[in-house]
This record gives sequence, structure tokens and C-alpha cells, in this order.
Amino acid sequence: MANVGNPAAALEIGEVQAAARTFDLAVATSQIWRVEDFAPAFGALKGRADALYVCAEPLMNVNRVRINTLALGMRLPTMYGSREYVEAGGLMSYGANMPDLFRRAADYVDKILRGAKPADLPVEQPTKFDLVINLITAKAIGLEVPPTLLARADEVIE
Repeated sequence: MANVGNPAAALEIGEVQAAARTFDLAVATSQIWRVEDFAPAFGALKGRADALYVCAEPLMNVNRVRINTLALGMRLPTMYGSREYVEAGGLMSYGANMPDLFRRAADYVDKILRGAKPADLPVEQPTKFDLVINLITAKAIGLEVPPTLLARADEVIE
């Protein structure tokens, strides 16, 4: 599910589709433009989806409780790239650790304030990622999370 009005989400959809092909999974894309599109999008997914991946972007983030409520009503497992969605009732997320990114950004600000030219600073990729699993949601949708996955999680919400 993605806000197709956001160019970054369109790129993410392409990456999801490529990854799905690698694992021989079928992808049904739900395109969201505005808040009113959520309920019909979930209606269209009924009977067609075994799980839901939601592209992280502002419209989805603001509506994360709504998305999780609709998904829970369909007993649809959800996957996100940001922990905030899981804290709001989603099943699981795997993504960059945002506090770590903010600390690293502060290092850049410090370097710039000390005279470094921004163009001379290297572009960095995230190096710390978090897997967060919500067992309350798993239980609500009747899903048993394997112990090996729980053991790998950085945080388990119980």
C-alpha cells in the first residue's frame, strides 16, 4: 500500500515488486491518494492478500492507526519500515534506527558549524536497523510468531 502521489513511494513500490519476484510472490498494489481511499483499498484487498506491506511516507504515517485498525479487522498481518507503525498496533517492522540517524546528523551539523563544507562530507547510509514485533497484534490475528524470529527481534511488544 502506498501514496502514489509521493515519488519516493513509487520508487519503494518498484523495490518491493523486485524483491517479491525474487521470492516468487505475487504483489497487488493498493494506490492511495487521500484519506478517503483507505477503506476502499482495504475492501479491494479482501480475499486477495495474505499480508500487507505499507510504504513509509507522511500520509501513511499520519493514518497508521487507521491502517492498523482496518488490517486487524481483516486479520491481515502488516509489515512496515518504521517502528512507529508497530507501536500503533501493526504486526512488525524492520527499518533504520531513527535515533541513531539523528545522532549521526548532529555530527554533520557539528562538522559544518566548525567550518566543513557540506559538499565535502560523504553521504552515509544507515548502519543500525531494528526489527520490532508486536505480539499483541499477532495474538489478535491468530498468528504464531516463530521463536527464532522473536529471538532476532530488537524489541518485542507484549
